[in-house]
Amino acid sequence: MLLKNKAVQLWARRLHIYISMALLLVVLFFSVTGITLNRPELFVNSQPTVEEFTLKLPDALLESGPSAFVPEEEDLIQYLQNQVDISGSPSAMEVFTDVEGGKLLEGEISFDYKGPGFNATVFIDLTTKEAVIEKSHYGVVAVLNDLHKGRNSGDVWKWFIDITALLMVFFVLTGVCLLLPKKKTLATSLKWTALGSLITLLIFFFAVP
Repeated sequence: MLLKNKAVQLWARRLHIYISMALLLVVLFFSVTGITLNRPELFVNSQPTVEEFTLKLPDALLESGPSAFVPEEEDLIQYLQNQVDISGSPSAMEVFTDVEGGKLLEGEISFDYKGPGFNATVFIDLTTKEAVIEKSHYGVVAVLNDLHKGRNSGDVWKWFIDITALLMVFFVLTGVCLLLPKKKTLATSLKWTALGSLITLLIFFFAVP
């Protein structure tokens, strides 16, 4: 049988060891955050730490955009991040202006930032040239929980989760491959696999509402 071939067994053993060591910290991370996600009432702050800032926006920034009274989006975001140290990914700006005779009667801009365990809202009154930023942080455990779920964590982290999941699959498959030549160990392992699967199914069908 191909899977019992010495060369296959050698590579399976190497991959099993190297993948297990490469994923050591990652598996611990997902295991611990599995508990904190399952018991949020024990670990996550119900009330976030909230900070509010008010900034006076410079005229040059407000005049940087292609339309009157509305700043260039990238320049505005960069300015706010430099002034208030906002993290996360910004949403699209929602802009409202009421202009009459070349004069701004009313105007406002709003958008928000979202990151792991963090969010911030930005409201800008274009008539007073003031920006109000409210930052909410839910604590370190909330950050870790959001990273576990890939929530508001960016595309690179999502790819990291996908690759980690694939490596875990390889880890399991190489473990099975290593067991195949060992008949006594394989038989015992299959019994434990059947028992674990049966317990899982019983809990799902009879204990899950």
